[in-house]
Amino acid sequence: MGTVASFSLKHYEHMVDVGAFTGEFQQRIELLGGEIVMMSPIGPEHHHCLMLLTDWSYQVVPLEQIAIGVQGPIRIPESDSEPEPDLVWLARRDFSGRHPEPHEVKLLVEVADTSLEADRTEKLSIYAEANIREYWIVNLVDKQIEIYRDPSGMSYQQRLTCQGDEVVYPLALPQAKLAPSQIFRTKENKG
Repeated sequence: MGTVASFSLKHYEHMVDVGAFTGEFQQRIELLGGEIVMMSPIGPEHHHCLMLLTDWSYQVVPLEQIAIGVQGPIRIPESDSEPEPDLVWLARRDFSGRHPEPHEVKLLVEVADTSLEADRTEKLSIYAEANIREYWIVNLVDKQIEIYRDPSGMSYQQRLTCQGDEVVYPLALPQAKLAPSQIFRTKENKG
């Protein structure tokens, strides 16, 4: 049995730049802790939920201050990682020549069904270690939003869960309220 190859962030970015994962080699991947990881395909419920989260973001965010990123890379040099979270709110900057880094992240959101365990463990520890202030898992399995705040080491000191009509708000924009019932498909709100 062989050893899994490890890659530095610089090496990975070079492979991306030269097209190693495009064309006939097209892959949905991300770099986590120096390892290239295959990403799960996005199902209809995941996609629908992400569209609703994106719509909500554009409705509540002051766009002159905060940029909204959807399924784009975040560069985390400390852990040789370049994940592609589903949704991020970023400090408004010109990102045309580089990917955002953790100190520019206001809110990071992963929508999870098949990736739920990895989002709660591996990604959570990477985001906490990078000092990303607030991380949400939109949990499609349990129809809830898991809120992680106050990073310390490779974990978060605060974990909250929000379901149904309970309201959650991002620390970066407390007036931007969201209830899980606004984004989850239930028997009552299908359509």
